[in-house]
Amino acid sequence: MGILTYPCHPGRMRIARLLLPLIVLCGSPVRAQDWPREIDWPILAHVVKVRDGDTIEVEALIWPMQTVRVAVRLRSIDAPELKGACAAETAAAGDARDRLTALVGRGPVWLTRVSGDKYFGRVLADVASPTEPDLGARLLREGHVDAYDGGRRRDWCATVGSRRTPSGLGRG
Repeated sequence: MGILTYPCHPGRMRIARLLLPLIVLCGSPVRAQDWPREIDWPILAHVVKVRDGDTIEVEALIWPMQTVRVAVRLRSIDAPELKGACAAETAAAGDARDRLTALVGRGPVWLTRVSGDKYFGRVLADVASPTEPDLGARLLREGHVDAYDGGRRRDWCATVGSRRTPSGLGRG
């Protein structure tokens, strides 16, 4: 067969002999393209920082006593940018960030439907708090963010001045 003929350290050879039955039983080693693209179960996390109206930084509990620090983009929404193209967008971005900060409080939050994002080092997820089952949907209902499917982003400068908050006060 030739699988174990490659010269290596005796300790590695022992490990290879132990793994060979698993490889034979399972067919082949798991390849990266075979890994799941989304984690569907809830992951407990503590908010470290709210970056803006649609991104938080968390320490997620991945195993007992093991955490990973990661940026999480809230799925299906897009917030105005803090470094906006106009003063109205920047102001609206501050409002969105402040509202998300109030909604997450001191945590914890739960991440579900966690998947990779288009930017390295960040994940995409649905985020829930003890009092809010979907933080993105709440921000959307309140008018702080727009729905987003990964396509073209809204021109906040063209529309943010005409939007109204739920209290009826104009923005920008």
